Amino acid sequence: MKWIVGEKNLQQEKIVDFGNKFLVGNGYLGYRGTMEEYGKKEFTACILSGIYDQQGTAWREPINAPNGMYTKLLADGEPYDLLSCDVKDHNQQLDMRFAIHLRESVLSGKNNEVKVKSERFASAADYHLLTMNYSFSFTHSAEVQLITGIDGDVWDINGPHFADYAYHKEGAALAVEVITGELHHHVVTAETAVMNVEGRQEIIEKDKGIFRKISFSAKAGKTYTISKAVVVYTSEDVADPLTLALEESCSAIERGYDTLKKEHEKIWADYWEAADVIIEGDEEAQFALRYSIYQLLSIAPRHTQAASIPARGLSGQTYKGAVFWDTEMFMLPFFLYTDPEVGKNLMNYRIKTLNGARKKAAEYGFRGAFYAWESQENGQDACSDYNVTDVFTNRPMRTYFRDKQVHISADVAYGIWQVYLLTGDRSILLDGGAEVILECARFYCSFSYYKEEKERFELIDVIGPDEYHERVYNNAYTNKMAVYTIKIALETLELLKEEPNFYEALIDKLNYQEDLEGIIRLKRMLYVPEPDRKTGLIEQFDGYFNLEDTTVEEVRSRLINPKEYWGGAYGVASDTQIIKQADVVLLLNLFKEEYSQKDKEANWTYYEPRTEHGSSLSACIYAMQACDIGDPEWAYPYFMKTASVDLTGESKQFAGTIYIGGTHPAANGGAWMTAVLGFGGLKVNEAGIITVDPVLPEKWQKLSFKIFVKGQQYKVEISKQGSEIMKVVKS
Repeated sequence: MKWIVGEKNLQQEKIVDFGNKFLVGNGYLGYRGTMEEYGKKEFTACILSGIYDQQGTAWREPINAPNGMYTKLLADGEPYDLLSCDVKDHNQQLDMRFAIHLRESVLSGKNNEVKVKSERFASAADYHLLTMNYSFSFTHSAEVQLITGIDGDVWDINGPHFADYAYHKEGAALAVEVITGELHHHVVTAETAVMNVEGRQEIIEKDKGIFRKISFSAKAGKTYTISKAVVVYTSEDVADPLTLALEESCSAIERGYDTLKKEHEKIWADYWEAADVIIEGDEEAQFALRYSIYQLLSIAPRHTQAASIPARGLSGQTYKGAVFWDTEMFMLPFFLYTDPEVGKNLMNYRIKTLNGARKKAAEYGFRGAFYAWESQENGQDACSDYNVTDVFTNRPMRTYFRDKQVHISADVAYGIWQVYLLTGDRSILLDGGAEVILECARFYCSFSYYKEEKERFELIDVIGPDEYHERVYNNAYTNKMAVYTIKIALETLELLKEEPNFYEALIDKLNYQEDLEGIIRLKRMLYVPEPDRKTGLIEQFDGYFNLEDTTVEEVRSRLINPKEYWGGAYGVASDTQIIKQADVVLLLNLFKEEYSQKDKEANWTYYEPRTEHGSSLSACIYAMQACDIGDPEWAYPYFMKTASVDLTGESKQFAGTIYIGGTHPAANGGAWMTAVLGFGGLKVNEAGIITVDPVLPEKWQKLSFKIFVKGQQYKVEISKQGSEIMKVVKS
């Protein structure tokens, strides 16, 4: 089976895209798939999880550590790199099975030709370690200079973020220590290198970096190799990141590249043993799905119990490196079923940031927890009130993502409850999850509006998942999720009564007794739009059906500038029924047991042609709904679109004038959900009973995967002839 992602020939116009496509990572850091000789102009970056900085009044964003992989080759004074030479051959690869980046290039200069090979990985055995083997051979003898070290002049969108630089050499190790401007985090990149040739070595400090210049006489046809161990630490990790980074860089290089590689490969083999999904009969789908799984595995936060996954993973600073609802609704299912501890980590991040959600609720005059739409390290909301730029005036446009997308708190509560249901482990509730759920329910009580003449509560002035329509009343998804939050809050309280001391302490801490009556009343009286008795349709929000009923193609034809924003006050879609992404259909996917097949089919049929799919989150939801109503062949191309979004690079790169490129981990999670929950028809009820109701695409002969449910691993095999669910017994 194919495990190698590859691209041949130098494609200058795709350097940024390939940086995303060939990413390696381990959750603590992500290293973009750029060449060793590249710098910030090519968007080279080592992105760190959870370390942010603000420069001036620009948006806060995650920082990129100094680049310890930098390597440049010269022969007889002439540079030999992809940006300077005639490129005879170039091949870039990613081995998904072992998360190793490979590169081969043949570069021709005026008097010589060189063959360069390299491989590198972000260690799964040591989250702070990047390591690389770099080799080269010339066709003619030459006087060679190899410049390698740590480049501190890094790529930033809203930087620079480093206010101070210091350079260190201790024994064989080099280090660059920087201090961030806003919160004064110390970030250290240390590098140690060994080479299979004795050469004259000079240490150079320049251009915000420290480098080795290794000079020697190279013989024609002989292969020269340098191995590098790069270690990154911050003051958020340890009190003295410099000392530890220098020590670990030296010890890693002493252990040897091959040993480090074997340890790394063993762990990745274990990852795949638990997470792989095998499709027989469709190599293209198999490859795309494996790539989606690879992306999720490579950014999973295993290094801490309190980190989550940003909307663009660890591929860069896009979307401010913030955590969105994407994590709970699109990535969490994959991790809960394949690596429950990572799933718990994702929701522990929300528990950790509860106070940030409380502060945001209070900021808007509400009680309880109003989670950040774009959440950074302490739960502060990085989302601006002016999030999109008008392409015509170049002025920022007022948007309402931050203050009106109130469904985020319900998404968080839903995620925590899913951890409890699928693991059966109450600790997520006892260790803060119950408090989050109760505070989210309290927020909806505070936010809701009582409509006296209709004798019901409503949620008004909100934005649902469809962001093209702002400040609407009674968005069906939002209202349904709010009711569900209240339902699980009441169930949580009943569950906690089995721990009476804990229950009483939590009620007293939150002063929650006075809220109980209001919560019970809201559960009964909060309005949730229901399917129309005649048509079966659920109106997305009040007045939606009164908007202009047109087509996506017609609305697109009204654009004056291809980068203009479709939503907002004056967007081309705002006064039409054209929506950005799955909204009502997402609701039907989450609560499919509560709606009839007829109603689900009616809504899928109505909303799908009116959806622009302006978000990578959308296609997978429609694909799963198509599976649910028995149409896997319609679902298949949307599954492939979702699974291959980062392979093709065919995704929206701008919102207005704002660059939003990068990897799409939510779509990667959506691909897994479509395969397993959609085509596989996997269902697990609250008692932990597993069933499958598969609808395999025509060319899929067999689908098999493993899942964890309530601490037990199962293997599921589905074919045209039948299905089998087996317990996995560890030897």
